[in-house]
Amino acid sequence: MAVFGRCLTFCVLALLAGCSSTPPAPAPVIESRAPTLIESPAQPPQAVAALQAAPRPDVFYTVKKGDTLISIALDQGHSYRDIAAWNSLDNPNRIQVGQQLRMEPPVSAVAVAQAITAPAPLEARPLEAGPLGATVGNTEMLKREPKGGKLPYSPQALAQLEKSEALPQTLPAPGQTSEQKAKPAAEMPVAAPVAPVAPGAGGDDEGVDWAWPLEGKLIGKFAEGSNKGIDIASKMGSPVLAAAAGKVVYAGSNLRGYGKLVIIKHNTTFLSAYAHNSVILVKEGQSVVKGQKIAESGASDSDQPMLHFEIRRQGKPVDPFKHLPSRAP
Repeated sequence: MAVFGRCLTFCVLALLAGCSSTPPAPAPVIESRAPTLIESPAQPPQAVAALQAAPRPDVFYTVKKGDTLISIALDQGHSYRDIAAWNSLDNPNRIQVGQQLRMEPPVSAVAVAQAITAPAPLEARPLEAGPLGATVGNTEMLKREPKGGKLPYSPQALAQLEKSEALPQTLPAPGQTSEQKAKPAAEMPVAAPVAPVAPGAGGDDEGVDWAWPLEGKLIGKFAEGSNKGIDIASKMGSPVLAAAAGKVVYAGSNLRGYGKLVIIKHNTTFLSAYAHNSVILVKEGQSVVKGQKIAESGASDSDQPMLHFEIRRQGKPVDPFKHLPSRAP
C-alpha cells in the first residue's frame, strides 16, 4: 500500500511538471520590404553665398573719361534707365571714372536659394530582387505587410508569399497612376512637334521688319570707326519715322554730337537711333509702330538739316544698308 502511494505521488508530480513547461516560441512572421525614395539634403547656406560671390567681369562696364550713362547705354544696347535701376543710381548724370556698372539685372538671392534647394526630379530605376522580393542596395527599406496581413510561418505561406509579393521593376513617375504606368509606351499620347518660328513672327531676335526712316539723298555712308550710321539730307521739319516697331528708351539732347536724339529698342538685340532732329514727338517709355512719326528733322548739333540714323546690334553699330530695304541711291 505504501509503494502504491509513492507511485501515485510521483505520477502527479510528473503531470504538474509537464503542464508548467515553457510554451513553444511563436512561429516567425514573414514580411516583405519595399524601397523608400530618399531626398538629398538641401544645400547649406554657404552654397548660396558661393554662387553670388565673384561677379562675372563680362556683365560689368568700367566708366571711362567722357562717358555718360546715355552713351554707355547706347554702346551696350540697353536703356539708360535700366542701367540706373540695376546699379541703384539715384542720379543718372552722376557717374565717376573707374566706376563699375552692372549691365544686367542683379541675381535675386531668393531665386538662387530656390534653384539650389528645389528637389531634383525622381528617376525610376530597375530594382534588383533578393530573396522573398526584398530589394538589394544601399537605400533604406520601408516595411510593408503582405496583402493578407501577417501570416504564421509555414511552407504553404512561404510559397504563397513568393508568388504574390513580387515587386514591380519600375516606379510610377510623379503624378502618374499605376494604370498609366502599366500602359504600353505605344498607347501613351505623344506631344506634337513644335513648329519653328519664322523670322519676324516675334520669337526671333533677328526678325525685325525694317523701313527707311526718312526720304532724302544719302550724304554719308556707314564706315566702321568713323561713321556709326548713315546720313540723309532733308528739309527742315521733314517727318522722321520709326524704322521698326519698338519702345522709346531715350528722347532728349544730352548726348554730345547727336543733338535732339531718339533711341528705340526693338527687341533684345536691336536698337535704332535718330539724331539731329528739330522737334521730338515721342516720350521715353512710349511704344511706337513701324512708320510712326517720331520727330521732325533738323540741324541740332549739325551744320545742315539732316538725319543721322544708326542701327545697333547688341550695342555695336552695324551697316544700316544690310538691314534696310534696297532703294535707289
